[in-house]
Amino acid sequence: MRVAEVFGHVIGAGAPIRLIAYDGSKSGPDDAEVALRIESPRALARLASAPGTLGLARAYVTGEIEVEGDLYTALSALADITLHGVSKADFAKLLATVGPVWLKYRPAPPELEARPRGRLHSKFRDSQAISHHYDVSNRFYEWVLGPSMTYTCAAYPRPDATLEEAQEAKYDLVARKLALEPGMRLLDVGCGWGGMVRHAARMGVHALGVTLSRNQAEWAQAAIRREGLEELAEVRHLDYRDVPESGFDAVSSIGLTEHIGRKQLGSYFGFLYGKLRPEGRLLNHCITQPHTVNKRKVDPFIGRYVFPDGQLESPGLLMTEMNDAGFEIRHEENLREHYALTLRDWGANLEEHWDEAVAEVGIGRARVWRLYMAACRLGFELDNIQLHQMLGVKLGEHGASGMPLRGWRAEGVW
Repeated sequence: MRVAEVFGHVIGAGAPIRLIAYDGSKSGPDDAEVALRIESPRALARLASAPGTLGLARAYVTGEIEVEGDLYTALSALADITLHGVSKADFAKLLATVGPVWLKYRPAPPELEARPRGRLHSKFRDSQAISHHYDVSNRFYEWVLGPSMTYTCAAYPRPDATLEEAQEAKYDLVARKLALEPGMRLLDVGCGWGGMVRHAARMGVHALGVTLSRNQAEWAQAAIRREGLEELAEVRHLDYRDVPESGFDAVSSIGLTEHIGRKQLGSYFGFLYGKLRPEGRLLNHCITQPHTVNKRKVDPFIGRYVFPDGQLESPGLLMTEMNDAGFEIRHEENLREHYALTLRDWGANLEEHWDEAVAEVGIGRARVWRLYMAACRLGFELDNIQLHQMLGVKLGEHGASGMPLRGWRAEGVW
């Protein structure tokens, strides 16, 4: 079996994608909008050693597979293999064909793959995992994320809204759900580059953010100084578990829960509950999976290259954990379509700055990001992953919530 036929067997005969291999073989429709070029026999060895998303990703990251045309369009054509992997039966057939190639080349995993050490979700290991992803290059993130430096799902007020408008609308949505007012105290855990902290401070709120990424903390503190917000805003390079202050009026957790791990969810929500005053609110914003299963780690490519030790849970489980920690759940919503739009705009930013990004972080890491954002955009569109915001309140005496009958503020409705 020639090389293009091998790949064609993996991705399925009906996939609207053209395959071109180094041995001159071709497969798939000639008029396909996108094509995969198999540049090296090492790409076959990747498939033999790690079928499905991880093998294909390794081959793409190392340049052993090239994509002609738009990567998002290519992944859409490959949806079955990229989202569901290779069946055991197909893998057995594939291994029989390409096994000898693997024995000859046996390529080691790319050096970009994360290998955190230590006990899972210990402070030591969590610090490594966060550093792998976030301590890359603030300059690189400025190109991809845009001026707000916001690395979480935006909330698009209109289909034609810009990324910056949508990120500002997201922060405003969080602030309204938390009913932030001047003089209040906000704790933002996993604060990134301090976008929510600065947004709250501009409202007159005293805001403390913490992050395990030193690069993020340094950038955020510099931004706080540039905006003259030092009296109201602070970002510390600190594990959220080491925050000594308490009695906050509100806590925001925007994109941290994915890093916590299922076994730690109870203590995580319990810790945040303990940081709030009575009638204080928590807004938890995180990526979720649509269905409840016993165990679900992130996609193996994302787990090795993007979010080491990441784990996604169902919204039902997260709500239960919040409830069992003492929170009364007051509101929940799914923003998955908004995350697809966010990833579309991040991807466009990367393409606009592609040459600079490659010069800054290297071709391998730039390819990781291009693949990650295109694949996740597709995942949100197809409801393979979701994004949920959950609002909880720590009740005061006699069950007092401090909440209006409807909405988040006394004068507002949903």
